[in-house]
Amino acid sequence: MDCDWHLYLGGNLVYPRPHVLLGRIPEEAEHAVVQNFQVQESQALAVQEKHYEKDSGKTLAHLVRSKSSDADNLSQCSSAYQCERAGSSYSGDEATSGNARRQYSQYATVTASPLVGLPEFSHLGWGHWFTLRDLEHATNRFSKENVIGEGGYGVVYRGRLINGTDVAIKKLLNNIGQAEKEFRVEVEAIGHVRHKNLVRLLGYCVEGIHRMLVYECVNNGNLEQWLHGAMRQHGVLTWEARMKVVLGIAKALAYLHEAIEPKVVHRDIKSSNILIDEEFNGKLSDFGLAKLLGAGKSHITTRVMGTFGYVAPEYANTGLLNERSDVYSFGVLLLEAVTGRDPVDYGRPANEVHLVEWLKMMVGRRRAEEVVDPDMELKPATRALKRALLVALRCVDPDAEKRPTMGQVVRMLEAGVPSREDRWSRRGHSSNADSESKASSSEFEISSDRRESGLSARFQS
Repeated sequence: MDCDWHLYLGGNLVYPRPHVLLGRIPEEAEHAVVQNFQVQESQALAVQEKHYEKDSGKTLAHLVRSKSSDADNLSQCSSAYQCERAGSSYSGDEATSGNARRQYSQYATVTASPLVGLPEFSHLGWGHWFTLRDLEHATNRFSKENVIGEGGYGVVYRGRLINGTDVAIKKLLNNIGQAEKEFRVEVEAIGHVRHKNLVRLLGYCVEGIHRMLVYECVNNGNLEQWLHGAMRQHGVLTWEARMKVVLGIAKALAYLHEAIEPKVVHRDIKSSNILIDEEFNGKLSDFGLAKLLGAGKSHITTRVMGTFGYVAPEYANTGLLNERSDVYSFGVLLLEAVTGRDPVDYGRPANEVHLVEWLKMMVGRRRAEEVVDPDMELKPATRALKRALLVALRCVDPDAEKRPTMGQVVRMLEAGVPSREDRWSRRGHSSNADSESKASSSEFEISSDRRESGLSARFQS
């Protein structure tokens, strides 16, 4: 099984002391204050009950079959498979870090650890300690046949542990520079955390000059591939599947920002870093640029890191970094999921190059319903679309202080999740359901400083 290698490469961090651990995690995480939106329990999401070709007996495909073939081919190793990285062994919506615990849903599941059956080795507190010999055995002595990809800081291999678990092994280059910095930050940022929507760091190897990180593999692509790339030939993600993915990422970010100490600012939220499992849960990956911040703290940097199109304007312009930077990036991600467009696309007309500005223009012209991905056969209900766009536009507010917290974003998105009865009604009476949605939906006022964004628009039914 191949894995997508580019998610494991890169980083920009500080020289490590391999045994450095995270600071003490408080036993109880303070709940975020949510204003203007009622807290609701998470509800099941509607899906298209079509089976995925790869495992038709087990997996619901949250997609609609594409009518045209994708231009991308699946010959590259990264096209069909994705590897999880970061995170740890948490299952369910309940998230923990050490003794800290916070719930975003009443539902939780328990799954067996992929480390079951492995011999017991020493632990440093943030993952399983693999020996060099273990990983040589897993990769057939790091054979070229097992190379998934290469990057500036190392090589990624596919491997299989002695208990049969498929993994991706990132072997950092033998230098004392950027690769070492990435090793420390990734381990410190996510070595202790547990959350369903964070990909899992299984362990590491620190032996002599060798520095390696071991991740689980996940084999259902990433959000970028489903929206724009090779996975699209399998079908087009439904609205429900897209919202399920982004809601999961919102929960992961709320956990990183609000439920643990020090909080973690990811700094590189983008669709290619959102892995998707066979149940179409979104999993946040790639913590190579993550920054740990104390409560109420911000960070000023002279070297802005991130991906063009997703980076918050205040971070790009001044180097000011805090959790609001991630909120902006999430807003762009949400717009990308709704529209099926890249954040920046120079192949489009000048007024459509930048997704955020184009979206604001369309809303300002009262053409919000035209922004939905045209390849989606079953369009979202008007109220659901309005809510998603409202959340996204609040997240990309040019004034960072006006952006919601990720905890608030979770509540807003969950409030728009349809009930099971609504979904069945919509399947059987789609036209009537849409009319009822239009009749019952309230106006959403979206206003921003005209000097900053030029947007003062109102959604009307």
